[in-house]
Amino acid sequence: MSAKAVGLSRDLPAGRVMPAHVAGQDLAVWRSVSGVLSAWDNRCPHRGMALSHGFVRGEALACLYHGWHFGCDRHCTLIPSHPDLTPPETIQTRAFSALEDGGVIWVALEGEAQPSDDLNGFKPLRTMQFHASEDAVGTINILADQPVRALLNPWGETRTLVTTLIAETAPIQAMKDATLALESLRQQVEARQ
Repeated sequence: MSAKAVGLSRDLPAGRVMPAHVAGQDLAVWRSVSGVLSAWDNRCPHRGMALSHGFVRGEALACLYHGWHFGCDRHCTLIPSHPDLTPPETIQTRAFSALEDGGVIWVALEGEAQPSDDLNGFKPLRTMQFHASEDAVGTINILADQPVRALLNPWGETRTLVTTLIAETAPIQAMKDATLALESLRQQVEARQ
């Protein structure tokens, strides 16, 4: 299974967490304060709370529900109700391979994450969620004179994450035009659903 784009690097600054989705797997993608990128199953091993609702605390992600902390190595580092306890090594999250390339965050559920598209000559533009199937979104060609690349990642049958890039040489006005065209396209596609 190839890696999927789950967002732009600039949309996940240090100390933040975001929800993501790849091939039916809900994910918590987060960046530690020092910049380490991680992609985990979006369920706390303690009570199943979505880790994407949690908070980054230095080099750990803390679950919102009971505050359990999980370090970048995915092991539990702190159980707040038992602060003197060293958590057993068996308490850990399920991790997936994640990497950044071309300003895009890629996640693979199996093996090492590798970009599924060659993004040479393109720079990040925008990530948008369409409330439509991947088939309904289809191939996006917004501007003939400024090539735009669209990386589609279905979130179930009714939503698609669209990560777009534009030619590195595109001027600011072309970037604005492409962003407006994307919004128009989203409205058109969603109106047909």
